[in-house]
Amino acid sequence: MAAETKRLSFMLVAGETSGDALAAELVQALRCSPQVQAMPFPPEFFGAGGPRLAEAGAQLAVDLTQHAVIGLSDALKKYRQFKRIFDELFQLALGREPDAILCVDFSGFNLRFAHAVKQYLRARRETFLNWQPKLVQYVSPQVWASRPGRARQLERDVDLLLSIFPFEKAWYARHAPGLRVEFVGHPMVDRFAMDDLRWPRASAGETSIANRKSLILLLPGSRIEELRRHLPVMMAAARLIQEARPDTLFQMALPNEKLKRLAEAQSGLPPQLEIQFGALPASLAKADLAIASTGTVTLECAHFGVPAVAIYRSSWSTYLIARLIVQVKYLAMPNLLAGEAIYPEFIQHQATAENITRAALELLTDRERRKTVKTKLAQVIKSLGGPGASERAAKAVLGLVEQGPFPIRASLVD
Repeated sequence: MAAETKRLSFMLVAGETSGDALAAELVQALRCSPQVQAMPFPPEFFGAGGPRLAEAGAQLAVDLTQHAVIGLSDALKKYRQFKRIFDELFQLALGREPDAILCVDFSGFNLRFAHAVKQYLRARRETFLNWQPKLVQYVSPQVWASRPGRARQLERDVDLLLSIFPFEKAWYARHAPGLRVEFVGHPMVDRFAMDDLRWPRASAGETSIANRKSLILLLPGSRIEELRRHLPVMMAAARLIQEARPDTLFQMALPNEKLKRLAEAQSGLPPQLEIQFGALPASLAKADLAIASTGTVTLECAHFGVPAVAIYRSSWSTYLIARLIVQVKYLAMPNLLAGEAIYPEFIQHQATAENITRAALELLTDRERRKTVKTKLAQVIKSLGGPGASERAAKAVLGLVEQGPFPIRASLVD
């Protein structure tokens, strides 16, 4: 009998810009973990993601960040495209038989993918199939916000859910007690932990904000459709704000060059607007206010203590469906975590230039309100846990994989 060492392999499925970053950080944490460092061969990483995941060393079959959509109507328009990608990744999983499949965010796609893999395995339970991968969902779908029945599907199909928000573990314990959930903290804390730009520097000069030029950061979102829906109303609000405060400066931060080019091609942009991609922490550190999409970026605003006006517009069909199924009072995550509207929110028809302008001017000029907002934001960020989220996620994944059902590092062969 001779010992044969088996190389560990992970398949990742990550969509959108934020999921791509999370997946890349998880891969780096896995590579650097003591368990992996002690292995004779480095693990293999492959699947679907974006440029960040590719830079982390994963072999990508598909760039899913190029296929982001908003809501049901936009997803239906790309159904055939997503079906082709889904089938390609499913066959890739069957062909390469990874030890674990790590589904990172992108829940509309990933819940279906995990279910398809589990259905395949269940159908062959009585055969001699030796492939029994662990399925991990990194970032909980917002089942607590809408369609809570999906928690039961997660319970059936997923071996481990890695949560980045503190309230989720208790929620799942009530709604899907058989699902293993680990709160690992929010990786955003790690991204900014070593950055000396973090507030309170961002609030330096706060007492004199009414008497100096103020900088407003425009954050329309990380998807093409978000840019198209949010940019016109943001531009209209910027013009109204500038009429009221002529010295106001505007900067737009976008996650990639493609969105920057699309924004620059829009007509009616004010000459005082600077459009850039990347370097969001440096922009947030200087900003007095943000007008932002209700997505992940509102939490990044909170981390830097930046007061913000949160907006969201989708297609009317998506909005009408959401009104029927969404069960939470707020969409911006700082508001959800705090249980109150720290950031004013304007959704769909309420997201008008006039409403945004009124809220923005109040947040710029009311010194006591700004102080209260910053204090509450600090409490929200504290609830996300300390640095080390990606490392804790990697440790949980490795612990799950090492539980079997088959040894992952050595097997005996004749």
